[in-house]
Amino acid sequence: MKLFLKGFSAWWGTPVVGICGAMLATWLHWPLPWIIGSMLAIILVRCIGWHVSEIPKGRISGQWMIATSIGLHFTPLVLDEIIQRFPMMLFVAFLTLGIALVGISFMHRRGMDLTTAYFAFMPANFAEMIQLGIRHKADVGKIAAAHSVRLVLIVLCVPPTMFYLAHILPNASYARLPTDWRWLAPMLLGGALVAMAWKRVGWPNPWMFGPMALCAICTAVFDLQMTLPVELSHYGQLMIGCALGIHFDRQFFKSAPTYLLQVAAFTLSMIGFTVLVAWLLSHIIDLPTSTLALGMMPGSSTEMYLTAEALHLAVGLVTAMQIMRLIVVMLFAELIHDRWVKRCATRQRNVD
Repeated sequence: MKLFLKGFSAWWGTPVVGICGAMLATWLHWPLPWIIGSMLAIILVRCIGWHVSEIPKGRISGQWMIATSIGLHFTPLVLDEIIQRFPMMLFVAFLTLGIALVGISFMHRRGMDLTTAYFAFMPANFAEMIQLGIRHKADVGKIAAAHSVRLVLIVLCVPPTMFYLAHILPNASYARLPTDWRWLAPMLLGGALVAMAWKRVGWPNPWMFGPMALCAICTAVFDLQMTLPVELSHYGQLMIGCALGIHFDRQFFKSAPTYLLQVAAFTLSMIGFTVLVAWLLSHIIDLPTSTLALGMMPGSSTEMYLTAEALHLAVGLVTAMQIMRLIVVMLFAELIHDRWVKRCATRQRNVD
């Protein structure tokens, strides 16, 4: 048995477990089965002691596929709508940042170190927040744990809720645009080259933003009407689901249960408040609550895109809103943090 588990712990066991989880989730009619099913399966086997490891280049190859799929939605019509909605997207991005700051302030008042709470609960890219946490001497372990829990909870809660509210059966078949390999093959290759160049210059999230930018430009300029083959989409979701699940095991949940419960409560509150704000805004802005909620959701743009696509919503607009949020957070996060810390230090000196 030990020899079996040792062999199963190699990285090749990860996609096997992930595929089994995805197929079971498909049979059970779960939403986004290839990402949610694979993620839960990986978490389960790691918690019972089968420490399957990360697939080499799995996460970035999954991002590459999904980013290509996202880019193919940016037709001239979609791009025109995004340009017209730019002021709204900018407003919503700052609104999302403001909601996060209120939550961070609450966690700080509950006794959490300000810097750790700030980078742990800021709705931004996982890697960038860890790097900023290291730079400002925060508790990096807590930051990593918070972002892991946030992403998993959003993946588990948001898609099923959206499907239920929309009265759409998960995994229902629908007409897909054709795939033109004369365009897709060079765009896939070009996307990989752009991602490597993106990474070389030090820009964030290269395997998501690089291929997506190239495919969006090609789709808009040449007015392409095509889609990624469903098999490649499932592969991308599988790789991302496995990458999310690999952060969790029994020791993770035992490490700081009180803190993890606080993170879970914070994340669920953020989800609920985001939906409420989206519902209020939908009465002012001519957009459905579901579109606004997915665009504002403090989670990964990948999962929100996949949910929007499955629900036949404005995929390009949801993605653009998510990107706008990430840009706003990355531009202003460190500046706001430094001023906040300085203000707290000044207040403390005045009290002393």
